[in-house]
Amino acid sequence: MLTLYDAPRCPYCARVRIVLAEKGVPYETVVVDLSDRPAWLLEHNPPDGRVPVLEEDGWVLPESAVVDEYLEERYPEPPLLPVDAGERAAARLVISRFDALGKPYYALRREEAGAAGRVEHALEGLDALLRAAPFLTGRAFGLADISYLPWLLRMRDLMGLSLDRHAALVRWLETCCERPSVAAEVETVASLAA
Repeated sequence: MLTLYDAPRCPYCARVRIVLAEKGVPYETVVVDLSDRPAWLLEHNPPDGRVPVLEEDGWVLPESAVVDEYLEERYPEPPLLPVDAGERAAARLVISRFDALGKPYYALRREEAGAAGRVEHALEGLDALLRAAPFLTGRAFGLADISYLPWLLRMRDLMGLSLDRHAALVRWLETCCERPSVAAEVETVASLAA
């Protein structure tokens, strides 16, 4: 049985939760208090004990993007990457460029000067991608979409950031939220606001 070392507020953990739900993989959850990280977590993911961490029979794998790729290979159905090698590479490129949104997001949370403009620039880039294809992964929902969704949900639902200027992004987000895996994350985010 897989064990996910998880924190509900962590968007990186949300990536893994969504993938596990999409694939219907059973797992156990160990909730980690991020304000008081246990010493054993530092052993599982040195040097700073970040989550998520996936464990199975003593084998440990940290880092959400790596865990998601592992789950895609280990549990190939349903596929979350395109079959075509070029489309698969394009999806991985979108994932690898996540920092274009992630860094401005955290800067905005820290209320750094200029962060709002950087977030807006990142949203414009995502909107442009979604005007060209229905999903960040291409023709179908997949790992690239999952890589961005947790942050966009938190921006919208916890930070009160309006996405309305980005019609393709809003449409995509609404479509993604119809999926049970993403709807469950919407509920998790709502519980954080309570």
